[in-house]
Amino acid sequence: MIRLIRGTVAARSKDALIVDIGSASGGLGFKVFVPEPTAARFQEGAAVLLHAHLQVREDALTLFGFESEEELGIFELLLTVSGVGPKVALSTLSTFSPDALRLALANQEPALFARVPGIGKRTAEKIVLELKDKVKPPSGNLASLVHMTTVDTEVIDALVALGYSIVEAQRAIQGVPRDVITVEDRLRMALSQFGG
Repeated sequence: MIRLIRGTVAARSKDALIVDIGSASGGLGFKVFVPEPTAARFQEGAAVLLHAHLQVREDALTLFGFESEEELGIFELLLTVSGVGPKVALSTLSTFSPDALRLALANQEPALFARVPGIGKRTAEKIVLELKDKVKPPSGNLASLVHMTTVDTEVIDALVALGYSIVEAQRAIQGVPRDVITVEDRLRMALSQFGG
């Protein structure tokens, strides 16, 4: 079972990295599907270490990679939910940071999961029901995180109404400092992430 991949990014796409593991026999590259924020963070030529999950199917071997063991653990927990396959689990981790996902589970908010591409209302409810007791709530000031999640939800709704995808909106929100607390200020800073 492949659990770690270390190498150099030879190429990248929106949701995958080609990792050159640089073997002595001339090199070997693996296509590793990763959350979109991870793919965006690594440039060609960058050194990378990914915690891996190998999906074995009759017609394919597919690698999924994550920057932390925590992300890998959440990915594998999502796979235990009926109706959630690797693509949906990866899409969930492209939409939510691990802390945001744990908070959504702790607050039992299936509506947040229903925003993830590929997850319907019923699957979102299943995710919350099956994982709420298996995932610890995020550490730190929970009241502050709850407030920020509510504010961020409003900002994401506004960005989606302006035509941005949920993934783009989530990524923009992650770039806004946590000490910016009003909806208007967070929206303004999130928009600046798009260069406008």
